[in-house]
Amino acid sequence: MKNLLYIFLLLFPSIWLNAQAPTFAQPLSPRIANYDIDVTLDAETKKLHGIEKIEWKNTSKDTIRELQMHTYLNAFKNTASTFMVEAGGNVLGRSVKGVKEEYWGWVDIPSFLMGDSIELAPKMQYIQNDDGNENDQTVLSIPLPYPVLPDSTIHATLKFEAKLPKIMARVGYCKGGYLLAVQWFPKFGVYEPAGMRYQEEEGKWNCHQFHSRSEFYADFGVYDVKITTPQDLVIGASGVLQDERLNEDGTRTVYYRAEDVIDFAWTASPCFTDETETWEGVDIRLLIQPEHAMHKDRFLKAAKAAISYMNEHVGHYPYPNLTIVGPPVEGIRSSAMEYPTLITVPSVYGLPEGIRTPEILTVHEYVHQYFMQMVASHEAEEAWLDEGLVSYYESRIMDATYGDKTSVVNLFGYRSGDLEMSRARYLNMDNPKISETAVIPWQLPPVQEVKELSYSKPVTWLQTLEGMTGEQTMTEIMKTYFNRWKFKHPSGRDFIGVVNEIVCKNHPNKFPNGMDWFFDQVLYGSDMCDYKVAAISNDLVRPPIGLFDTDKGGKSHFGEEEQAKEIESQPKKYYSTVNLYRLGGMYVPTEILVRFDDGSETLEQWDGKDRFHQLSYTGSKQIVSAHIDPKYKTAIDANYLNNSLVLDSDTSPLLKWSTKALFWMQNIMQLLVSFV
Repeated sequence: MKNLLYIFLLLFPSIWLNAQAPTFAQPLSPRIANYDIDVTLDAETKKLHGIEKIEWKNTSKDTIRELQMHTYLNAFKNTASTFMVEAGGNVLGRSVKGVKEEYWGWVDIPSFLMGDSIELAPKMQYIQNDDGNENDQTVLSIPLPYPVLPDSTIHATLKFEAKLPKIMARVGYCKGGYLLAVQWFPKFGVYEPAGMRYQEEEGKWNCHQFHSRSEFYADFGVYDVKITTPQDLVIGASGVLQDERLNEDGTRTVYYRAEDVIDFAWTASPCFTDETETWEGVDIRLLIQPEHAMHKDRFLKAAKAAISYMNEHVGHYPYPNLTIVGPPVEGIRSSAMEYPTLITVPSVYGLPEGIRTPEILTVHEYVHQYFMQMVASHEAEEAWLDEGLVSYYESRIMDATYGDKTSVVNLFGYRSGDLEMSRARYLNMDNPKISETAVIPWQLPPVQEVKELSYSKPVTWLQTLEGMTGEQTMTEIMKTYFNRWKFKHPSGRDFIGVVNEIVCKNHPNKFPNGMDWFFDQVLYGSDMCDYKVAAISNDLVRPPIGLFDTDKGGKSHFGEEEQAKEIESQPKKYYSTVNLYRLGGMYVPTEILVRFDDGSETLEQWDGKDRFHQLSYTGSKQIVSAHIDPKYKTAIDANYLNNSLVLDSDTSPLLKWSTKALFWMQNIMQLLVSFV
């Protein structure tokens, strides 16, 4: 009987493929949009021929009369698409002038069957929800022949043909046979009913055009994907490999199943080295180019550190695997991206270990498995809500693993940590006040560096929030946010709600009304934060001189000579002050460490609101220094150099940097002499 079953499975592989055990015994998500895709790659033309079966559930109370789908690849069809117009046409790393026909990408849907027999393709039309650009074909509207009632499910089958572009902004192919297929299939937008995110009164489709400064937003579902390619290609994909088989025509078919995810990506190359290690129950698969194999341990160490840290500090990673893809140099524009259970990370041959770019990006893209993958915020509308949180944890993980002063660079005597690097990127913008962060990304000014408002600026204010509330409270905030909103679609308002809840509970006296005042400044405002110790003074308290009334009605004279005698006869007393300025428009509560000449010190609290604030002391000791935010809790403070003042300045820091500068000048001069 066992042998007969084996023969049956060989004769009917499709039945075998669909009979795999599920990854999760119980669904983790609502599984609203489910896809069964069978796709074949034409390796010569870089075309994908696919059949896509879709199950979509209307979980709202609304009656749906239209479907909306993303056709992302059409962004790369010509220079008139919204994506290309916004990007200036320069997404190949050079001008698109002279680009050959086969370099462009697109997707067509010749057939869209509703149920078994109702053909909807003739009625489909491209729409432009955002900018009215009639040349943009990245959103498709499909009128329905009959409405989809609340709590009902529809089934559709569509045929599509997609052409991968030469590597353009994440997706495509390059010489050597490498390709990355992302946003490669027609995909439903998200129907948001009233009460979800920012939909106040009525529900509607949230299906934005593909913008050059936006990423993605989709419902959770199950993806059953069968990929047929030439046999010489090594395949990696989202989800778990269920089966693979060799076909008589020289191709191979692999079957992947990804459960409770918002997307599906895959990659192929004849050159991948393929290695797997297991860490804390996660199978880490590393697909990198042979010339980058020297960095294998660096990728793996970073991935393991990220897995352990996030498991402990945020929540458990439920998926059984993670695939790390290292593109060749020619395909580097497809790297540094995140997809469910699959990330792409760049590498360069011979990169010194003291430059930790592979580690940083491995950590960063892995953390995206939490923020945008499991906690599926809207990347296209609130980029800060995933990129900001991810960059914050990138800094925490990197600094904890490689040292808070060496986690980015530790080479030739120069060192830098991840947190301080993020802070520097924000503060070194030409105009850090160019816009508030809570703006839809493609509505930001057309300056490349504004991305730091979604990445680096949130790192600084999240670190500041941690400094104000404490690491324990911050960890509780993030764990609560993750557990409450995983496998859902939160908004920025939902994140702020969690912050207020936890902070009010843990700090009812310090922050009784929550942190709205803080987010009004850092998220919805653009002012900078800058505090300064302006002056220190120690004035000897002198008895007053002049004429004074006596008890007998006359006047006595107390002059300078009498004053001097009085001072000499009594212990000296000083009136000491510290003048503090709020130079920036933003305020936060802060601390001031004041040190005195007898070695004592005091830590003062200031709400930070006044433009001018003075601390004063009367007694026998004098102030020698004052330091605003001595523990550097306020990472968002724009200028640390003016935060402290010392009456007798220590020249050792200046000496240190002067010596280092002279060292490098000497080496440069010696190098120049060698060419004479």
